[in-house]
Amino acid sequence: MLLNATFAHINLIARDWQSLATFYESVFSCVRLQPERDLKGGWLDRGTGIPNAHIRGIHLRVPGSSVTLEILQYDRQLAPQPTAANRPGFGHIAFQVEHVAEAKAEVLRAGGKPVGESVTIEIPGAGKLTWVYVADPEDNIIELQKWH
Repeated sequence: MLLNATFAHINLIARDWQSLATFYESVFSCVRLQPERDLKGGWLDRGTGIPNAHIRGIHLRVPGSSVTLEILQYDRQLAPQPTAANRPGFGHIAFQVEHVAEAKAEVLRAGGKPVGESVTIEIPGAGKLTWVYVADPEDNIIELQKWH
């Protein structure tokens, strides 16, 4: 049975939600959507499976779509894992950009980090793609891509 589903949002758990939201607003022109979240209570404990959970954060509208990037911060957090493109789980988010090298430079100027080298490849049946992996200030991988 197929679900009648539509895409809703992408979630990032931040060490500092305000700083990470500002990064995505300034670099990728994401738009802050009110209200800010300040969530706690038994319902959140039951839903997350985390006793005494407390979450703060915001949704950002991703440019060119109705999708939102939900950036949340828990009061109590696990230790972050090292950035790695092959770590199991969600791997990265991707943004189409006009100029990959310029976009990479902007990410780095805004506090992001390099992950890999820029690559241009021909994908049979799809066209030519230039892409690079970078990381936001909290080590979440971002793919910057340009289809030619």
